[in-house]
Amino acid sequence: MNLVFSSSSSPSVLLTKLTRTSHPRMLVPALLVQTYQTRRGQAIVSNSSSSKVIDHPPAAQRRLAQYHPTIWGPDLIDSFTTHYTYESHATRWEGLKQNVAKALVASSTKDDACSILKLIASVQRLGVAYHFRKEVHAALVSLISSTSTLSTTNDLHTAALQFQILRENGISVSSDLFNKFRSGEGSFKDSLSDVEGLLSLNEASHLGMPGEDVLEEAKIFSSKNLKQSMSTILNDDNLLKQVEQSLQTPVHWRMPRIEALNFIDIYQGDDSKNLALLELAKLDYNLVQSVYQIEIKELSRWWRELDFKSKASFSRDRLMENYLWSMGICHEPQFSECRIGLTKFVCILTVIDDMYDVYGFLDELECFTDAVIQWNMEAKEELPEYMKPIYIAMPEFGNELADNIFTNNGLNTLHYIQNEWVNLCTAYMVEARWFYGRFTPTLEEYLKNAWISVGGPGAMLHAYLLTQGSQLTKASLESYNHGSQLIYWASLMTRLSDDLGTSKAEGERGDVAKSIQCYMEEKGVSEEEAQDYIKGLISHSWKKMNQESAKPSIPKSIVNMCLNMARTAHCIFEHGDGIGNSIGVTKDRLISLIANPIPLR
Repeated sequence: MNLVFSSSSSPSVLLTKLTRTSHPRMLVPALLVQTYQTRRGQAIVSNSSSSKVIDHPPAAQRRLAQYHPTIWGPDLIDSFTTHYTYESHATRWEGLKQNVAKALVASSTKDDACSILKLIASVQRLGVAYHFRKEVHAALVSLISSTSTLSTTNDLHTAALQFQILRENGISVSSDLFNKFRSGEGSFKDSLSDVEGLLSLNEASHLGMPGEDVLEEAKIFSSKNLKQSMSTILNDDNLLKQVEQSLQTPVHWRMPRIEALNFIDIYQGDDSKNLALLELAKLDYNLVQSVYQIEIKELSRWWRELDFKSKASFSRDRLMENYLWSMGICHEPQFSECRIGLTKFVCILTVIDDMYDVYGFLDELECFTDAVIQWNMEAKEELPEYMKPIYIAMPEFGNELADNIFTNNGLNTLHYIQNEWVNLCTAYMVEARWFYGRFTPTLEEYLKNAWISVGGPGAMLHAYLLTQGSQLTKASLESYNHGSQLIYWASLMTRLSDDLGTSKAEGERGDVAKSIQCYMEEKGVSEEEAQDYIKGLISHSWKKMNQESAKPSIPKSIVNMCLNMARTAHCIFEHGDGIGNSIGVTKDRLISLIANPIPLR
């Protein structure tokens, strides 16, 4: 079915139509395999009259992307060390946690909503909320049952902060509460000039869902007034910094681990700070960092043994950068197994992605895709020599994970794992056909494939399997399917962020068109207009993720990992291709996250 969109089509209209064609996660692989098999041998996988032929010719010889060598050699990784260990700092760490827990309990008995909310917000942004889930929940229950509720407060800062925190913690709250801050004509009151209140309103507006027009109006109103107010707060460095950051990237969109480091710096300058909380945040950051160092050293040994640096020299050598994905998706220290397994998944995926995108010839890629569908070691015999070690790594990794789960849980999950790899490689194959067929799809055609080829669905399945431990049961596997739409929107958001960051470099080397180029060709618009449209789709995807996240049928672990995947995509592609070209901002972030502890006085 061909859908035609006018140039005035909104992101909401486009993505609503796309959603109607999406399928539950476990049904997609079979559909893609069928599509792949029926189109095998065809150069073009669409007959849409609105699709266009690209200008550049297909590759006549093997292409190389000329990625820079890794800047994180094994000797450097092995040199990571820290004197912050759980054993040596246990007494102080436990004492600080008890002090903060007491502060949370004490705050819940006070009739001061704003101070309670500020403390909870600080605990969350400093990255230590995982220690205080019971205390935070109790404080919120006490808050919403007291007289200081959303329905009675007329303070914009308090109302917006409470709305934000309740939604972040999965507690239902209506956006109608903001109507009290609007005039009779429906617009927000001009008298709302308090910068702290406007800042909270801007942050709260990013937890909106489709149809909540008041929050969209709040976003426009707050951002406009915050920009105008910046000249009036030049002498308040802390507040100015928060306003600038909020206008660039709201808290809801930020990768938690990086936000913890960022907010530690901000919280130090807060006159009302809790000193025990600040010290705990710093110490906890350093202790968790010690866990990351152990994990990356183990992964470095695995990566060296795999030896893709010589066996697949055309690909990106990005162990540390791929670990950033895993850390972003699942950052809490108890999830070591998930981060290690997920990093392995991303590393193998990256090599296969580069093979399909850049290095492989079409007939070779056809053979590789067939081999993935077969999923056995005999299938490798039909492959070119350079593909064999790449192919072997995939089923070895998948089978090992499935065997471990069967041993520990008595569940056969191999078909889930295999389906995601089949799904991923058939999506890569579609893009390879587009490239060799000199074909530019419509934006709709592109997105129907690209939300899968970005690797999001596969990453979410592996992360879920790796985090559940003994709690993984047949019932919990079935509950995973409740999150299919959330996984779809998070994957789509990840793809769109990826495209914004990488399309320039990929376009210069002649890769297959991405979302920006597809929209430019289809609508005849400029690159800037296309980028704005894609940014609109990203904002809409966040609203859909917020909506799906609020559904009680979706396990909280899936909600957190999907949101964090989208946040990590924002982080990695914020300043361009943070994986392919990882020398700048990505390098600095990895140094702070893994190598350098926060000084403690």
